[in-house]
Amino acid sequence: MKYLVILGDGMADRPIEALGNVTPLQYAKTPMMDALAAKGEIGLVHTIPDGMSPGSDTANLSVLGYDPRKYYSGRSPLEALSIGVPMKDTDIALRCNLVTLSEEEARYGERRILDHSSGEISTEDAAVLLEAVRRELETEEFRFYAGTSYRHLLIWENGDAVDLVQPHDILEQVIGDKLPKEKRLREMMERSYAVLADHPINRKRKEQGLHPANSCWFWGAGTKPSLSPFTEKTGKKGAMISAVDLLKGIAVGSSMKVVTVDGANGGLNTNYEGKAQAAVDVLVKDGYDFVYVHLEAPDEMGHQGSVEKKVQAIENLDQRVIRPIVEGLRAAGEEFRMVILPDHPTPVCIRTHTGDSVPYLLYDSTDEREESWRYNEKEAQASGNYVSEGHALIAKVLQA
Repeated sequence: MKYLVILGDGMADRPIEALGNVTPLQYAKTPMMDALAAKGEIGLVHTIPDGMSPGSDTANLSVLGYDPRKYYSGRSPLEALSIGVPMKDTDIALRCNLVTLSEEEARYGERRILDHSSGEISTEDAAVLLEAVRRELETEEFRFYAGTSYRHLLIWENGDAVDLVQPHDILEQVIGDKLPKEKRLREMMERSYAVLADHPINRKRKEQGLHPANSCWFWGAGTKPSLSPFTEKTGKKGAMISAVDLLKGIAVGSSMKVVTVDGANGGLNTNYEGKAQAAVDVLVKDGYDFVYVHLEAPDEMGHQGSVEKKVQAIENLDQRVIRPIVEGLRAAGEEFRMVILPDHPTPVCIRTHTGDSVPYLLYDSTDEREESWRYNEKEAQASGNYVSEGHALIAKVLQA
C-alpha cells in the first residue's frame, strides 16, 4: 500500500456573492476530487490547535502528525532547515519577506503594505535585491539568507523571540503601529526601504506595471526546532514535494526525503505536472511508502484577493496534480490510500488565514464505497465526520 497527502494550501474559503454564494471549492470544476469523494470519506478536520495562530507552519505540522503544541518552535526555524542555515540553540530565526509598500508618503511608518509577496517576485530577482540589503545591513549579529521568491531569512545571534506582525494579516493597512517594538529590527526594515526603493530591478518592475519589492518585513521568529523522524513515528519511509521552504524544512527536520521539481515556484504558474510525476516516481520507482504533495497556489491567490485565480488554482490541483497521480498509480498497479485537504482556510474576502476546520477527502483504492458526496466545505460538514485534533488525521490515512 502507498500513502499520500495532497494538500492545497489555503484552499478552503467562505461563500462568495460573486460566485452565487458558494465557496471557490464548491464553484470550481473538480471532477477528479468529486469522483474520489463519491467512493471515499469526507469530513472536517480541525488542524489549528485552539489558541495557536492559524499559519501554514502549525497546520502542516498537524497534518503530518506532529502536534504543534509539542513540536512548534516558530515558522522561520523550519525554513532555516530547508535553506541549510546552521542555527545555534541561542539563535533566533525570522522570516524576511520582500514586500511592497506604498511610496507616496513622506515617512516610513505612514506607508501601507500593498503586497506581502511583491507580485510573487522571481527567486532570481529577489536574490539580487536581498544581496543589496545584505551588503548594507548585515552584521555579525544579523545575517541574511536567500530563500525562494519573496520568502527569505534573517538569523539573529543571541536574539529574543519577539512578537512580530505577519504582513499578509495587514494588507492595505498603515504600518506604523505594526512595526517591531525592537528598535534594531525596526531600523533595519526602514533602512531596507532606502536600499530597495530605487534599485534598478524595482525601477524596471514599476515600468512593467509590477509591484516593486521595496522593503524587508520581519516576522515568524522562533528557535531551533526538534522534530522526531517521520519513519520512527509512523514506520513509513516518507518524501516531501513542495516549492516552499517551510514545507521543505519540516521534511528536513523530520528526516523525510525532499524531492526538488524544476519549475515549482509556489505560484499559480508552478509546474503542476512535474509535481504529479515526481509523486508517482518516488512511490513507484524509488520505493517510498508515503509522499506529501504540497501546492501553495490557492493560498497565494487567497492572499491576493483574487476569486478567479483561486478557482483556477483549485481546478489546476484537481486536473493537473490529483488526476495524473491517481492515473499513474493505477497504471502501475499500486494500491493506495490518500487524503486531500487544505491546511487552513485563506478566505478571499479577508486575504489572510483563519483557524476554521477544513474539509478532508479520504480515499482508499482497495475499499471503494458508493456515496453521493462531492468534495467541498458544505458537504464535508453535512457528512457528520469530524476529526477534532488535526495531528490525529495521519492515523486515519496510514490506518495506524
